[in-house]
Amino acid sequence: MRSYEFFIGLRYTRAKQRTRFISFISIISVVGMALGMMVLITVLSVMNGFQREIRTRILGVASHIQVSGPNNTLENWKAVAEQASRHEQVIAAAPYISAQGLLTYGSSVRGAFVRGIVPQQEERVAEFDQHMRSGRLDQLKPGG
Repeated sequence: MRSYEFFIGLRYTRAKQRTRFISFISIISVVGMALGMMVLITVLSVMNGFQREIRTRILGVASHIQVSGPNNTLENWKAVAEQASRHEQVIAAAPYISAQGLLTYGSSVRGAFVRGIVPQQEERVAEFDQHMRSGRLDQLKPGG
């Protein structure tokens, strides 16, 4: 059984001799809409893949959650990390400390954001190793 919409569409697509121009416009419109939908679906698929990749990369180097105390400090971080690790959905926990610093080279001075980590614990929560240009995370030494 054919629908009313299909009947109307078919009627305007197949034109009589005197209205061939309307038929041509109808076919061009249908082809244009089909191409537009095809492009829209393709772009949405690409953007979904791009969004998934960006999310994976960001969460690979940044924590899903950060716990801090008053004044952005945490006095007893080992107890907090142990308590968090007992939760069934927590895979790993790692401490860090962050500060601002200055880098100088000759007469050039630049501001820097410094993050101190425990390499053995950090490699369980982040994928820094995959993004390092040289060396490995396990080669880092305390105070080095």
